[in-house]
Amino acid sequence: MKLNPETRTLLERVQAWPEQDQEEPAGVAREIESRCSGVYRLSDEERTAVRAGMEAARRADFVAEDEMDEFYRSS
Repeated sequence: MKLNPETRTLLERVQAWPEQDQEEPAGVAREIESRCSGVYRLSDEERTAVRAGMEAARRADFVAEDEMDEFYRSS
């Protein structure tokens, strides 16, 4: 598929942005791609967070229910 001129120009400009600023449009693009393909691809940061969560679950390292209740009450 061919890029429309506006998208092509924007992507060329994004290349000059600092890396941390490039992550935001990359995240949006991943969400759009997942809608089109039905597959969501994790970013490196998301993959690291999922691994940390899985490791915490293996250790049974959970927040107490009363702490979660308080969190939701204060939100």
